[in-house]
Amino acid sequence: MVRSSIAFLLIFTTLTANLSQYFVYVGFEFNKNYIATVLCVNRDKPVLQCNGKCYLSKRLKQAAEKEKNQERAAKKSVMQEACLSQEIVMEIPSQLLKPSLVLELPFALPKHSALIFHPPQV
Repeated sequence: MVRSSIAFLLIFTTLTANLSQYFVYVGFEFNKNYIATVLCVNRDKPVLQCNGKCYLSKRLKQAAEKEKNQERAAKKSVMQEACLSQEIVMEIPSQLLKPSLVLELPFALPKHSALIFHPPQV
């Protein structure tokens, strides 16, 4: 029960972060009359027939900037986590540093051959 609710919450927050511009559109459509009469910059100029589109474009720019700032902050935090501020000292046991015994097998081919193969000449 708890796992499914946490999973649902994480999916919901991920979708809402990616769909913020669509929420702006939906809010505009639901409040179109209020925005056109009260919040529109061009409400005094009915010739332009803006009907709140100036407000919508301003809100969309704000949402895009907010999303871009969130991406920058996320990248910055990931970069800070990747950079280590302390030195890491690794101690290697001396057993690992000893050279291993190399065995030569009697059936192994020589490493360098002095003879070079030439195809038969006609």
